[in-house]
Amino acid sequence: MTSPARPDTAVRSVAVLALNGVVTFDLGVPLLVFGALPDRYRITVCAPEPGPVPTLDGFSLSVERGLEELDRFNTLVVPGYDLDRPLPTAALLALRRAHAAGVRMVSICSGVFALAEAGLLNGLTVTTHWRAADHLARGYPDVTVAPDVLYLDHGQILTSAGASAGIDLCLHVVRRDHGVAAANAAARLAVAAPHRVGGQSQYIKRSIPPTSGQSLARTRDWALRHLSEELPVRRLAKHAGLSERTFARRFVEEAGVSPTQWLLTARVDLAKHLLESCDYSIDEVARRTGLGTAANLRARFRKATAISPTAYRQTFSR
Repeated sequence: MTSPARPDTAVRSVAVLALNGVVTFDLGVPLLVFGALPDRYRITVCAPEPGPVPTLDGFSLSVERGLEELDRFNTLVVPGYDLDRPLPTAALLALRRAHAAGVRMVSICSGVFALAEAGLLNGLTVTTHWRAADHLARGYPDVTVAPDVLYLDHGQILTSAGASAGIDLCLHVVRRDHGVAAANAAARLAVAAPHRVGGQSQYIKRSIPPTSGQSLARTRDWALRHLSEELPVRRLAKHAGLSERTFARRFVEEAGVSPTQWLLTARVDLAKHLLESCDYSIDEVARRTGLGTAANLRARFRKATAISPTAYRQTFSR
């Protein structure tokens, strides 16, 4: 007979790197989550140079520890920071040494840029705040950016989206280290959901792609007012006074996507609005958005946001 598995009670050391222009909310996340379990984690805040560290929020923090022995911690958390400030060479070298030593690297929001600049993310798929995703992808072409997830775990490298997604990732780390009960305890003390479903796409305010031209603006505005109706390309083209082929080509030139994809995104956006602000049934939301049936609404909505319409309503309803 084998003994039952016991929960991991080892105390782990966590370093939190405060770079110049650190985002104080991001810095506070690991202190909040790991600090909720003082018998499981020992936390140290470090900086490229001990002393006052300017934050992005207009004040300075006093940090006593430098980068010495950064490679001896179990986990290193890199919060978001001001991307207009250059990274010190010493910080990049310390990140590389820690990675080579097998330290688990966790980034929150724009902290992922420090890991990318240190060359630790090449060949990996990572995430960051959706507003910074394009910037990251352009600056580091060897890194694949997934802008629509809350966090990603590659074992030694873990990255999260912006702000509160850092809480989700830190709770995930606790689950990895000490199990669900410990993560739930930390979540209760942080007054946070133990495990959120879905991704960043549910938090993007307006997902209809921006347009680079205005010749079809009147037709797009008209379509937005008639989303509950059937809107095949031939009807849109007729409204614009163009042939279907010319309309479709010009639409892609201006909107960057096909008319069908643009309409689907607009309908999902309208469904979000109705779920947030009205008590319509799912069938009624499907009818008003032009998605037809509740089943089609659920399928399209889940594909676009990674959660169900009901879960979205529970999260965002006023």
